[in-house]
Amino acid sequence: MGRTSDAREKLLTAALDLIWTSSYGSVSVDDICTQAKVNKGSFYHFFPSKSDLAVAAYEAHWQEKRPFYDEVFSPQHEPLERIEAWCRAIYAAQREKFEKYGHVVGCPYANVGSELATQDPKIRAKTQEMMERGQRYLETAIADAQRQGLIGIKDLKATSKQISCSILGLMMQAKIENSLTVLEELEPTVMCLLGIKPVLA
Repeated sequence: MGRTSDAREKLLTAALDLIWTSSYGSVSVDDICTQAKVNKGSFYHFFPSKSDLAVAAYEAHWQEKRPFYDEVFSPQHEPLERIEAWCRAIYAAQREKFEKYGHVVGCPYANVGSELATQDPKIRAKTQEMMERGQRYLETAIADAQRQGLIGIKDLKATSKQISCSILGLMMQAKIENSLTVLEELEPTVMCLLGIKPVLA
């Protein structure tokens, strides 16, 4: 078993990795313990259930990625540059996972949320919370672009929601087709929704 000091962290890492790259339903507590090299007794010492572990794992993942979001969406960058960098980062992360696992893995939050939304209220609520956190970063960038006269949208929240839903849709389609090519449309799609026309060569 892992030392008490790192067993919980190992379980969080293993759970996120397995669930994200496979599915919640196909991953057992035994699978998680095996990958984490932690015995089942230690698992239940830290987490009452697999559901509780999943919620904790997704929170840990967010906290790990939060400095990245803070940097990409920093006011030091121009608003549209923040959004472009975000789209490119999503593509890069999916490409990294594709090269490691051989298939597109999609959004970690949307994956488990759509799988369990009607079965596990705790996970559904956590998924919604995670996605709303990300959307707030996007809303801030859009609001700044609006104030600077870079875009002419009227409904900030509606546009932000449309962009988030479009990105999730593209990620889902990419996962279904197992094709990163689908994700090449991330940035053009987002810019179109913002009313930014592509520059013709």
